[in-house]
Amino acid sequence: MRLRSLNELDSSEGTVQLHSTSNDGRLILHPAPNPRDPNDPLRWPRWKKHVCFGAVCAFTFMTNYALGGLAPAFYVLSLEFDKTQSETTALLSWPVLVLGLFNFFWVPVSNYFGKRPVFVFASLLLALAYLWGAVAQSFESLLWSNIIAAFAGSSTEALGASMVNDLYFLHERGTYLGIYMNAIAGGNTLGPLICGFVVTGLSWRWHKWIALILSAVTFCVVLLFCPETRYARPHSIEQEGTASSSSQSASQSPPDEEVIPDAPVDKSLSSRSKEVSTGHLAFEEEPVPKKTFSQELSLWSGVPKDTSLLELFIRPFPLIAYPAVIYSFLGYAVSLGWVLAINVLSPFVLQAPPYGWAASVQGLINVPGIIGNLLGAWLGGWLVDRYSDWRSKKNAGVFQPEMRLHLLVIPALIVPAGCLAFGYGVAEQLHWTSLFFGYGMVAVGLTAQPVATMAYVSDIYLPVNMDALLLVNGLKNIVAFGLLYGISPWVSADGYTGAFGAQAGIYVLVMLLGVPLVLFGQRIRHVTADAVIARKSSTAGIAPRMRFEGFAFFAADGCFIRCTETSKGDQGAKDRRGGDLMDVAV
Repeated sequence: MRLRSLNELDSSEGTVQLHSTSNDGRLILHPAPNPRDPNDPLRWPRWKKHVCFGAVCAFTFMTNYALGGLAPAFYVLSLEFDKTQSETTALLSWPVLVLGLFNFFWVPVSNYFGKRPVFVFASLLLALAYLWGAVAQSFESLLWSNIIAAFAGSSTEALGASMVNDLYFLHERGTYLGIYMNAIAGGNTLGPLICGFVVTGLSWRWHKWIALILSAVTFCVVLLFCPETRYARPHSIEQEGTASSSSQSASQSPPDEEVIPDAPVDKSLSSRSKEVSTGHLAFEEEPVPKKTFSQELSLWSGVPKDTSLLELFIRPFPLIAYPAVIYSFLGYAVSLGWVLAINVLSPFVLQAPPYGWAASVQGLINVPGIIGNLLGAWLGGWLVDRYSDWRSKKNAGVFQPEMRLHLLVIPALIVPAGCLAFGYGVAEQLHWTSLFFGYGMVAVGLTAQPVATMAYVSDIYLPVNMDALLLVNGLKNIVAFGLLYGISPWVSADGYTGAFGAQAGIYVLVMLLGVPLVLFGQRIRHVTADAVIARKSSTAGIAPRMRFEGFAFFAADGCFIRCTETSKGDQGAKDRRGGDLMDVAV
C-alpha cells in the first residue's frame, strides 16, 4: 500500500477562498458540486438532504437513548439482580467501549461497500438487540444485549459526522455537526429523563420496548430515504506553477465579463493567512442521468478497484500523528467522560438519602443537561460558523480553519466550573439546584468542543475525513470508557470534591492543547501536510480541493462562475508557500 502525503491529496491545507473579493463578497461553495450530475449529494434538494441526514441522526439518537437512558434504572437494577454499584455501571461502561472500538470496523467496511448498506444492516440489528434486552432474564443477558446494541450503533459515530461532509458545504458544516452532536448527546440526556418516568410508572423493561418500537421505525426510514452518499467527485487537477497579475487577467478576460481582482492573502491581513494554490477544475462533458427511486434503494454501489478491504482497515492509524486529531479526540473524551460520570453517579446520589428521590424525579437532572447540550451545539456549530464567516470576510475572503477554535474559550471556562459545582454540591449535600446547574454547565462541553473540533478536522483533512473522524470517535470512547470504569472507585477514594476537582483541572489542561493550534495552526498544517502518512481511495468521494483559481467555481446563489485561465509565464506570481492570491475574472 503506497502512502501519500496529505499535500498530494489536498494542496489547500484547509485554507480556502470562502468569499469573493469583489464588492458583493459572494460566498463560494466548498467543495464544488458537479453541475452535470444530479446524483451528486451536494446537489440534492434540501428536503432530501435533510430527510437523509435526519434519519441517520434518529439512528444515532436511538443508540444513546436506550443505552445511556437506562441510567436512572441502575439503582433498581442493582437491587433486582443483586449487583454492586460498580457492577451495575458495566451496563453503560462496556457499551461505551464497544461504541468506540467498532468504529474501526464500520468505517473501513463503509469505505469499501458504501454507507447505505452499513446503515441499513446496523439499524435493523439495533432494533433486534433492543428486543433481546426487553426479554432478558439475567443481568448477563441484559449486558450482552446492550453490547450488541452498541456494536450496531457504533456505525453512526464516525459515519454520521462524515455524512455531514457528504451532504453539506464548508460554511454549513458546523451547524449540521451541531445537530448531529445533539442527536448523540440528546440520547444521553433525554433518554434518562424519559426512562425515569417509565421506570416509575411501568418498569425498566418498558424502556427497552419503547426503544424497540422507535428503532424499528428508524430502520424503515433509513431503508427508504437514505440513498448512498459516497460520491467520487470528477475533478481533475492540474497544478500551475505561477499565476498572472490582475492586469494580465483583465486583458485575457472576455470584454463582457467583469474582472474581480482578489486581494493578496499575506501576513498584513492575518498573521496566520497563507497563500492559495492554483489549479484547473474540470467536470465530465456529458450529463449524468438521474437515478430513479428504485435505483437509489440498491444496497450495492461498487467497491474500490485500487485498494483492498485489509488496506482500508490499516489506513486510518497513521493519522493519529496529526495534532488536530489528538486535540479533538482528547477534548471529546473528557467532555463525554464527565457527562457520563454524572449520569452514572446521580441515581446513587439522588435516589439515596438525604435526597431520597424517586427514579422519575431523579431523571429531571437531565433537563439542565438538555439545555446545556443545546447551548453547546449552538455555540460550537451555528455561532462558530457565523464567526468564521465574519472573520473570513475580514481576511480578504480567506477562511482559515483555526477560526473555528477561537470560541472554545467559552466551554473551557464553563465546564470546569460545572464540575466543581456538582462535586462540591454532592460532598456538602447542598440544595439540588447546585447539582442541576453543575450538570448543565458540564453538558455544554459535550457538544461545543466536539462540534467545533470535528468541523476543524474535516476542514483541514477533508480528503481523509472519514478516517480522521474514525480516530476521533473511536479513541474518545476508549478513553471515556477508562474514565467511566474508574469513576466509582475514584469517588470512593477521593470523595466527590477531590474527584470532580481533578476533572475540572484535567479539562482545562486538555483545552489548553488548542492554544498552539490557534497560534501556529497554519504552520503545523503545512508541516503535517508533507508527512507521508495518508492514502485515499479513488472512491472515497472527496477530490483534492483547489483554491479560488481555475476554470470555474460555484457561488452560494447557484451561479456557475467561469474564471479566466492565467499565464504560466508570469514571474511576478509566487508559489502557494509564500505568494499572492491570483486574480479572477468573472
